[in-house]
Amino acid sequence: MAMIRGLKWPLRMLAILLAVFFLPLGCAVTSHLGGDDRGSDWRTARRDSAGIAPAAETTSEAVIHVYAGRAFRWRGAFGVHTWIAAKSQGADHYTRFEVIGFSVARGGEAVRVARGIPDGYWYGSEPVLLREVRGGAEVDALIERLHEAAGRYPHNHEYRIWPGPNSNTFIAYLGREVPELRLNLPPTAIGKDYLPEGAIFASAPSGTGLQLSFGGLLGLIMAPEEGLELNLLGLSAGIDLWPLAINLPGVGRLGMPTHTPVVTN
Repeated sequence: MAMIRGLKWPLRMLAILLAVFFLPLGCAVTSHLGGDDRGSDWRTARRDSAGIAPAAETTSEAVIHVYAGRAFRWRGAFGVHTWIAAKSQGADHYTRFEVIGFSVARGGEAVRVARGIPDGYWYGSEPVLLREVRGGAEVDALIERLHEAAGRYPHNHEYRIWPGPNSNTFIAYLGREVPELRLNLPPTAIGKDYLPEGAIFASAPSGTGLQLSFGGLLGLIMAPEEGLELNLLGLSAGIDLWPLAINLPGVGRLGMPTHTPVVTN
């Protein structure tokens, strides 16, 4: 009997963990699959501008935007695809930094740094702006560092949807390399907790705290920007103290909107 009583608290904690991680995910899957009207053909899915980014031709200052869009088809029930779009001072176009895994199995590269629509729908999913940085020479310098970091990404010829390395692993990597972005990726960015080259300890993607991760399957983030976040099997749940919010798998952020600071001269 004493042994049974001793097991009560571990079983209760296990039940709480399962409820926190898998009940919201179940709701997200039901909602996504029951109301997905974005289409099922990637060739015809919407990819045009969502009208969020300032027009490059009429914006003289440097701009860095970080976006997230629900992944295509059934994957969108679980997570998002993230990317960075940037333009230097006076540039008439944006450059997109992202990882796409389509050609990796054929020996191609995962990293794509190329001219593109900064705020395009991600195969029918409207993008959400996560972070904005605007200014002059200091932002140009950040963009140059993004180019340099993208060239050093150690998993350019690898891609795994789960637990990583994937598109969110890459953007989290860029965030660590350029911590001035203070990048707080959403809990639905599955793969952000996969640390490159098998590392166990790293700075948080925002550069404001610490991260512990075992292959992207079990880990913890403690940082002023991300708050307290627990990773289990690639799913993330936690709480942000400011702006106050809770983060749930599949559902995302519930609470006050994140702050997107603007850097100016």
